[in-house]
Amino acid sequence: MSFKKLLCICLILILTTALLVGCGEPTENTQTTDDSQNTKDLNQEIKAEKIELLVSAAASLTDVLNELGHIYEKENSNIKVNFTYGSSGALQSQIEEGAPVDIFLSAAEKQMDALEEGGHIVKDTRKTLLINKVVLITPSNNDLQINDFEDLKKDEIKKVAIGDPSNVPVGQYSEEIFTNLKLKDSIKEKLIYANDVRTVLTWVENEEVDCGLVYATDAFTTNKVKIIDEAPKGSHKDVSYPVAAIGSSKNLDASQAFIEFLSNEEAAEVFKKYGFQLN
Repeated sequence: MSFKKLLCICLILILTTALLVGCGEPTENTQTTDDSQNTKDLNQEIKAEKIELLVSAAASLTDVLNELGHIYEKENSNIKVNFTYGSSGALQSQIEEGAPVDIFLSAAEKQMDALEEGGHIVKDTRKTLLINKVVLITPSNNDLQINDFEDLKKDEIKKVAIGDPSNVPVGQYSEEIFTNLKLKDSIKEKLIYANDVRTVLTWVENEEVDCGLVYATDAFTTNKVKIIDEAPKGSHKDVSYPVAAIGSSKNLDASQAFIEFLSNEEAAEVFKKYGFQLN
């Protein structure tokens, strides 16, 4: 074999080896890059995941929870908190019928007790969050001589608004007050029933009734009513607001986190601003 042929064969072997090595390395690097990119994309997807919470809450909490919801969303950009307000009894029924609720905040223990007995709440998340008071109010410019609950018996008092006792906690408290003050029989023909406490407040604001019973925190939201009297101590059960996560929630971790937020010092200051007492 001539020297030139031997040299050509050597060059061909060297080039072939170089090509094989060169082709192999990029394949490995490409795979590593793909894996890294996939992990990065997954992390971004998890971080960007949007969670919507539905909170069913007593109507008396409308103003304070709307503010707290805005605060929480600013601090947790991936969370959207939606609220539905109404009487605690009506909200209880909706949950029992399968409404997609994540958190329930009631204006009485009775409704929460019923949901717990029915296996609808996560027991470990239940806590009594707030305390309120029941007050007698009239329109701010009302000239009727109403100074206390006893004055409801006067002939000139024609319409007394309260929540419907069948499913509105403030109505149930009102009935207890009337019974314990021995007023129930003498004023029963004057009673006008509302679907929730905010309706009672609106009726009094608009002077559609002579007076009404609401929570103290509701009366603080407007200058169109004035507080005449506070229900005497012992005339009704404590007005307490329990909260709990609903067992059927698909966002249980997020629900628990929001309940913890409602229990912290930041939220406590907002509740106090609206007249609620912390438990």
